[in-house]
Amino acid sequence: MKISYQWLKQFININEPPETVGNMLTGIGLEVEAIHPVETIKGGLAGVVIGQVLTCQKHPNADKLSLTTVDIGNSVVVPIVCGAPNVAAGQKVLVATVGTTLYPTQGEPFTIKKAKIRGELSEGMICAEDELGLGTSHEGIMVLDTELPPGTPAAELLQLENDYVFEIGLTPNHADAASHYGVARELHALTGLPICFPPISELKTGSRRESVQVIVENTEACPRYSGLTISGIQVKDSPEWLKKRLQAIGLTPINNVVDVTNYVLHELGQPLHAFDLEKIACRTIRVKTLPEGTPFRTLDDVERKLTANDLMICDGNSQPLCIGGVFGGKESGISNTTTAIFLESAYFHPGYIRSTALHHRLKTDAAYRFERGTDPNMTVRALQRAAALITEIAGGEVSSDIIDIYPQPIPHRQFAVKYKNIDRLIGKKLDRALIHQILERLDIKVLTADETSLTVSVPPFRVDIFQQADIVEEILRIYGFDKVELKPSLSADYLAEYATPDLFKIRMELTKLLAANGFQEIITNSLTKPAYAEALGLPAENNVEIVNRLSAELAVMRRSLLFSGLEVLAHNISHRQKDFCFFEFGKTYYKQLKPEGTAEYVENELLALFTTGNRHAETWQAAQQKTDFFQLAGIVQKVLQKLAAHTKVTPQEIDSSHIFAYGLALTMNKREVARVGLVQPSHLKLLDIKQEVFYAEIDWTYLAAQLKQPSYSELSRFPEVRRDLSLVLDRQVSFDQIRRIAYQTERQLLKTINVFDVFTGESIGSDKKAYAISFILQDQHQTLTDHVIDKTMEKLMHALERQLGAVIRK
Repeated sequence: MKISYQWLKQFININEPPETVGNMLTGIGLEVEAIHPVETIKGGLAGVVIGQVLTCQKHPNADKLSLTTVDIGNSVVVPIVCGAPNVAAGQKVLVATVGTTLYPTQGEPFTIKKAKIRGELSEGMICAEDELGLGTSHEGIMVLDTELPPGTPAAELLQLENDYVFEIGLTPNHADAASHYGVARELHALTGLPICFPPISELKTGSRRESVQVIVENTEACPRYSGLTISGIQVKDSPEWLKKRLQAIGLTPINNVVDVTNYVLHELGQPLHAFDLEKIACRTIRVKTLPEGTPFRTLDDVERKLTANDLMICDGNSQPLCIGGVFGGKESGISNTTTAIFLESAYFHPGYIRSTALHHRLKTDAAYRFERGTDPNMTVRALQRAAALITEIAGGEVSSDIIDIYPQPIPHRQFAVKYKNIDRLIGKKLDRALIHQILERLDIKVLTADETSLTVSVPPFRVDIFQQADIVEEILRIYGFDKVELKPSLSADYLAEYATPDLFKIRMELTKLLAANGFQEIITNSLTKPAYAEALGLPAENNVEIVNRLSAELAVMRRSLLFSGLEVLAHNISHRQKDFCFFEFGKTYYKQLKPEGTAEYVENELLALFTTGNRHAETWQAAQQKTDFFQLAGIVQKVLQKLAAHTKVTPQEIDSSHIFAYGLALTMNKREVARVGLVQPSHLKLLDIKQEVFYAEIDWTYLAAQLKQPSYSELSRFPEVRRDLSLVLDRQVSFDQIRRIAYQTERQLLKTINVFDVFTGESIGSDKKAYAISFILQDQHQTLTDHVIDKTMEKLMHALERQLGAVIRK
């Protein structure tokens, strides 16, 4: 958003330099990304001063040149060779001094230098208007009629108003500041300087009567609609002051009527639209939606197919004239032959405008404001302001009373705010009178107040304030974040035997671990498509839906980190980057429905890991190796060991699930803490990914809550013993079953079990497989004897034969 410094000063008398004002705005949440100077005349006529010609005589070596001496102020007299036929002694002229760069109306810029012309010294240039960029005439030098003394800058003589434009990165919640008046209102809250609303004289209806009937059929989409007619206007170019205001903020002037509507939009934040009155059939405006697929040609001469939710401004025959709040129509717009207009000023529901603008891919200044929320109480004031300007610069007269349809006024929001919550969230106790002053300057009325709380009334134009925390944020941003002092000394203390783990440090340690293993971190959007939850088989009723959604693509909060990561993969793969290992710490969200009909919103933080493509870049030193399940499973094991080295992690095979084609579920304390496996091909197909992707999801919320002081035990002084077994089993038997049976059979001596080879083949049967398994035995109190070892292994073999039908290959 662009804000003109000079335009801003029409609302608030602030004399700080633009850089200071930019810092002030950034400090209160209107981030100024850049400040650009805007010059009325390029170069600002810097170095051009008033001079008085003292003497003038013919050049001895050139018939068409004159030798002059010119007083340029401060008792400085310079010789200048001039070729203008109208130069004469006694004149006051504009002189470009040595070193000045001029930007002529035509041609390239040039710099004035000290030079000899036909043998005579010349130290400056007496200028014509085209040489200064002030016009096109080159018939002679500019002869001034002024009492100003020599040396006075030309910019002061011509009253040039150089401007600065603030580029503000406006956040979606600050729709109230999307205008010069809105920004001035913010500065008023910060500084206390008085703010003035543009003067609006009382509108008087002329002798002509051109009434228009307005029928609002969809009051949900259009809660308020105001308008009036103006007759006898003359459409022509706008005056220079209006053109300059619009050009300063990057707009192209069109004609005086359209320019006024744009001017008021950027002045007050209220979009307006002017219709050619002769194009409104039956002198009736209908605000309604039209059937799906209705064709409509917009101002850009593009025929668009309307949706059933597009709010349209139609005539008495229900023929569309304009896409309400978004874009005008080709047929009803203002032309050079227009003599009467109907001027519209309305408040449209943000959801309707946002949906229409996104569907038709129309990003207009009006839609930008309507989809964020405008002030419903500004429609009539803006209408009066625009009507006064139009009759001033386009002639004509107001030919109808103001039409204002507002069946259900939008009320102010009222709620209580506790002082203790203000103090707690800010981290500092503010004087109660200061709190009241800040709120009043923000147009938030304090209705009642006592020792513990206050009741506030929030106007409808503050679309971002609904609860106590919002009020605290407003107070803090105006008071100043930098005014909240840190304590003189910072310290850490705790009452427990073991300090609460610093989750940020632990997260950074994990980040370092993953980065050391070739992973890169990503951060993705929490808003996503409802179709992703459906693909995972998750009920739609548990989705956390966005009320003021920006688009159908971002309609719900994500239920899994899978698809946001796959979108990143798809983007990179489409740009021919196919080898990736990356991770993300992110939250998932769902709505838990309770039997009594209420809902609880739950969020969990997860660590997601993705691998795809090759493990490393192509090199002559080693053959290419694809990423696989075992690589990612190993990384997950490292993460879990880092987080819970003292806790036993139990793996269990996943044959298939909504996410995985196959994989492992890892449990800790009988709770699943991680899953890792190959992503289902159907999910990859949704994003047109044609290569295998391995994915892991670790429950960071649960693991972070389990972090506690590590437990330690003495290393055994007695050696461990390894014994190997070869088992022939049915194909459907998993290693997890073998592991569970082994630990249930021998709880004391068995320390580790591991499979180190798997064999399948016709030699053992097509429905069989062979596992080579190692068992590590150890006693904490004595050296194991052969008798104890053999007895333990016999017990294990018997259990595997009895429960799994295993054949022990001896």
